[in-house]
Amino acid sequence: MIWKREITLDALNQMAEQTMVGHLGIIFTHIGDDELEAEMEVDHRTVQPFGLLHGGASAALAETMGSMAGFLTSKEGQCVVGTELSATHHRAVSSGKVRGVCRPLHLSNSSQSWEIAIFDARGKRSCTCRLSTAVIG
Repeated sequence: MIWKREITLDALNQMAEQTMVGHLGIIFTHIGDDELEAEMEVDHRTVQPFGLLHGGASAALAETMGSMAGFLTSKEGQCVVGTELSATHHRAVSSGKVRGVCRPLHLSNSSQSWEIAIFDARGKRSCTCRLSTAVIG
């Protein structure tokens, strides 16, 4: 297991309630040994004017997941900040939920890299993101 902090899904979701994360409806759904999962509805909050999932909403989901995973792998007294985010959009999503799966690519005392794969309701990959973070403290 990669996590250094113990936290429940309920606590993760409560931390996000009064933030953009809560506004977008991002819900953490699973904490595995080396992965973090979350869901987001494709609805009026997350689509662009043409009715498709907004790339910025996908990026927000990815950054949320990678940042939270980074926090969970940090020690007490440390914080984690995003330094770079890239997103490759593979297919459009117009309804249902998307599910993000976040896994580490690199973990060190000073930096981290995370891959966040986003899947549509049929399980097809719609977006692949990579988040780099710096560990401070």
